[in-house]
Amino acid sequence: MDIEKIIYTIAVWAIPVIFAITVHEVAHGWVANKLGDGTAKMLGRLTLNPIKHIDPIGTIVVPIAMLLLSGFAFGWAKPVPVNTRNLRQPRRDMAIVAVAGPLANVVMAILWVIFLKLATMVPDANIAKGLVAMASAGITINLVLFVFNLFPIPPLDGSKVLAGFVPPSVSAILDKIEPYGFFIVMGLLYFGVLGSIMNPIIGFFLRTINSLFL
Repeated sequence: MDIEKIIYTIAVWAIPVIFAITVHEVAHGWVANKLGDGTAKMLGRLTLNPIKHIDPIGTIVVPIAMLLLSGFAFGWAKPVPVNTRNLRQPRRDMAIVAVAGPLANVVMAILWVIFLKLATMVPDANIAKGLVAMASAGITINLVLFVFNLFPIPPLDGSKVLAGFVPPSVSAILDKIEPYGFFIVMGLLYFGVLGSIMNPIIGFFLRTINSLFL
């Protein structure tokens, strides 16, 4: 990959990735605040300023490394803190807080679709091409985050959603798995297990979005 292509790829993916993970985390904090826990608000995390949410490894190093190695970006931000003791109904409310992040990514994907349609109307062909590429990246990364985060593997959001509906004994098992969850997720990604499950689901949502909005 030559230097010009590297710069172009980073330029196309940087804004979509940063805002996808920023909005995802803000959604968690905003919903938690509505349900009684103002921890995120108190710490200044209810802001779309990416600097407040950037994790040096997950937001910068990993996405850039993946772009250079595979042409695809993935990353994460600093998790928004939630104190379940402040929630009115901790188990139910934590599930709602957890699902808010992935749902925010669906909304972001739809907004990027609208942006893509507007980008095709730009008269300058070169500018239009760059904006369309950025919009396509925005749609892709948000759908990836939506599907990926709903897997019921700690510490992903899906495990917290699941914990809100299963018996406490099952929830306790999920809590015990969480310290090893990152390694489990990385292993499943490395061996292509998650990819084989995610790709058809993401493809379905892409086709649905195309049929509804494009």
